[in-house]
Amino acid sequence: MPVMRYSRQAREDILYIWQHIATSDHHSADRVLDRIEARCEQLKGFPRLGPRRPDVFAGARALVIERWLALYRIDEYGPRIVRIVDGAQDLSAIAIAPDEDTDDQ
Repeated sequence: MPVMRYSRQAREDILYIWQHIATSDHHSADRVLDRIEARCEQLKGFPRLGPRRPDVFAGARALVIERWLALYRIDEYGPRIVRIVDGAQDLSAIAIAPDEDTDDQ
């Protein structure tokens, strides 16, 4: 089964989401983080779960997670989360570097 990988920026996105929600409620922030990670883990078994998003970057796919989008691509090692962004954002205005190094799981 493929390994789930996250870019440094995707990890920073997750931390930002958690911190933003935690200002009101730490428990809610923990639950949201758990749901984001659980949904991303589904890509290990179904890497083509999200629709293609060539408008974002070459090879991009987007997985909807409540109000967020996990932007990812599939390479020879499996799915790789590049960014996790608010679905209401203008994706053309978001800095996306699909070739940056990945962190370990």
